[in-house]
Amino acid sequence: MNKVLKSISFFFHPLIMPLLGVIFYFSKSPRYIPIDIIKAKLISLFILTIILPILLFFLLKTLGKVKTIYLETTRERILPLLLNCIVVLLVLNRIITPNQIIELYYFFVGILISTLTCLILVILKFKASLHMVSVAGVLMFFIALSIHFSININGTLALLFIIIGAIATSRLHLQAHTFIELIIGFFIGLIPQLILLKYWL
Repeated sequence: MNKVLKSISFFFHPLIMPLLGVIFYFSKSPRYIPIDIIKAKLISLFILTIILPILLFFLLKTLGKVKTIYLETTRERILPLLLNCIVVLLVLNRIITPNQIIELYYFFVGILISTLTCLILVILKFKASLHMVSVAGVLMFFIALSIHFSININGTLALLFIIIGAIATSRLHLQAHTFIELIIGFFIGLIPQLILLKYWL
């Protein structure tokens, strides 16, 4: 059971969720977007949001700033969260700009706000669940897209709720977070996406 729960935390790692949100958008958007542009953006996002953070993690580990990929202490989380804010700013400036794909632009603005909130909290010695932050942000984005494009994605949303429950169970079982840290993480991910809906929905 330990292995299963660990694999859930690993498979739905916070680094993966933004890219999944973008892939979902491109798969459901009724707008015509040339396939070459889609491929270019997905490759760029994969490099910036997954490959680069992994390389930065190994750099921080070599420098002794972090111990494990789980970032168990609030002190370990400060630099990774700060670097992630910079990465998201790069995405907003170079890959997903407001005059191109406004839905994805505000999706990443929401991610930036959530990341900054987590950074402030770890400075204050509170460790919100990054897993819950990321999956809650994606959940709200999916709900908004279903309304925006008038599409039925009830099956996807049901699956997301199951995933949220599995992640919460995993984090509690592994004693990585308390119940309060999970709940606050969920709302840190959800609320910015909800507030930003007025700009594009």
